[in-house]
Amino acid sequence: MQDQTDLSTIDLSGLRRGQWISQIASIGDAEGFSEPLGRRHHGIFVERGHTLLVSFESLPGIEALSDNATPLGWELAQTEGWSSLALISARDTWFRDQRVFEFFDQLLDDGFFDEFEQVIFYGAGPCGYAAAAYSVTSPGARVLMLQPQATLDPRVTEWDERFAESRRVDFTSRFGYAPDMLDACEKAFVLYDPRERLDAMHSALFERKGVTRYRLPFMGGALQADLIELGLLVPLLKAVADDSLTTLSFARMMRARRDHLPYLRKLLAKVEKSGRTAMAERLCENVLNRLEAPRFRRRLEAIRAVG
Repeated sequence: MQDQTDLSTIDLSGLRRGQWISQIASIGDAEGFSEPLGRRHHGIFVERGHTLLVSFESLPGIEALSDNATPLGWELAQTEGWSSLALISARDTWFRDQRVFEFFDQLLDDGFFDEFEQVIFYGAGPCGYAAAAYSVTSPGARVLMLQPQATLDPRVTEWDERFAESRRVDFTSRFGYAPDMLDACEKAFVLYDPRERLDAMHSALFERKGVTRYRLPFMGGALQADLIELGLLVPLLKAVADDSLTTLSFARMMRARRDHLPYLRKLLAKVEKSGRTAMAERLCENVLNRLEAPRFRRRLEAIRAVG
């Protein structure tokens, strides 16, 4: 077997998109396989160990969230020895494409997923939808989704006006309604901020046996970026893999939010909006005892000046 590439040394940042696709495809061909799936999608498999992470990612998301502009699964391939199958879209497509359907059909026919002891599907937002939808091709898989959509079929989710330009996308054919596609998984987890009303409404559609929903109040509508910044996304995936993600372990992990200023700012805004000035003062004091936070210092001074 040829020497494996050190994926941590690969830097694809700054490349034009055509160059990026060419480079990542060549790495896939050398380490596993690369499969173009029409003009908008690509599949890249990097073979390592007996745990497989199937990640759904958009190219704009990779560019924004990865310093090296490489798929999330590559970090786990390098540090944990997992295999990685990255499904990459040129933009938010929810992976609703006949070529993607056929790709997963072929993987199923080939018994691809049967070669792994553990299969985990992952995605956020539109990619979270896809993680749930395509998990049905690997019965017994586990699924981690961050604020996923259940469907954009207006007959079901006419209340969600965020994606009006995608209303013509067909969500009624194969793999269409994501919550139903979770029936074959072993376990699935949905993370969402209950204060993000539309995300919470989609989350409610995933309520069923085998699906655990975890609330992250005041984290907002960009959970993936925040969890990466907090260094929590990889630990979450590892906890899903080793079956240690519980309500208690999740709560312990999320204590890291106490040092996350975007979260603390949202919390302060909520406390002040409710008129709880004394609590806002205590919150500012607590933050300033632990962190360098000029905004909280100014707010504390303003509260005390009025008081």
